[in-house]
Amino acid sequence: MTLFRLDASIRTHGSASREIADIVEEEWLAAHPGDPVARRHIGVDALPSTAWAAAVMAGMTPPNERTEEHRMAVTLAAMLVDELLAADAILFAVPLYNYGVSQHFKTYIDLVCTDPRANGTPFLAGKPVVLATVRGGAYGGGTPREGWDHSTPYLRRILADCWGADLSVVEREFTLVGVNPALEPFTEQAAEMHTGALGAARAAGRALGALPAPA
Repeated sequence: MTLFRLDASIRTHGSASREIADIVEEEWLAAHPGDPVARRHIGVDALPSTAWAAAVMAGMTPPNERTEEHRMAVTLAAMLVDELLAADAILFAVPLYNYGVSQHFKTYIDLVCTDPRANGTPFLAGKPVVLATVRGGAYGGGTPREGWDHSTPYLRRILADCWGADLSVVEREFTLVGVNPALEPFTEQAAEMHTGALGAARAAGRALGALPAPA
């Protein structure tokens, strides 16, 4: 079996979303020792910002009239979809940035959706997907920033409702406690959230690893 993992954090060290994803991956590998893990790190190796527009325009242009930019964008979109279809399980690690979706992951989603196999169809129907997402502050019910997380609901809509994935979400909040002095009063609460998120990551990874290979 193959696990496809995508990271969207702009950090390579000290990333809270990577920490969670690492645990999910470790648990999956414990159940599938030696099986391959395909990787893409769009937070570091970013997709071209112009690729989506070029892929959209390519869809409106006869093949024999497409530019080299059109052809490259279409090829890239097809490669991204190929990676998802080839995997037996998928792991996305996507942090909340400025109350919304990481620009790198939004570019990824937009480009994937230009491929005919993914455009308006649940092309990941039933495929197990874990989303590891983190937030620097707290956005739950009753908090001052309740409703300010415009990333997680959107990602659920795309991954589960549009793409048809069998989605599990592992979340951690207050990752900026210990970094932002203003959040120091929440140190104990943040530690509890951290512990809970790591436990949830282990459970999600074990569940992912326990799934049978597709027939």
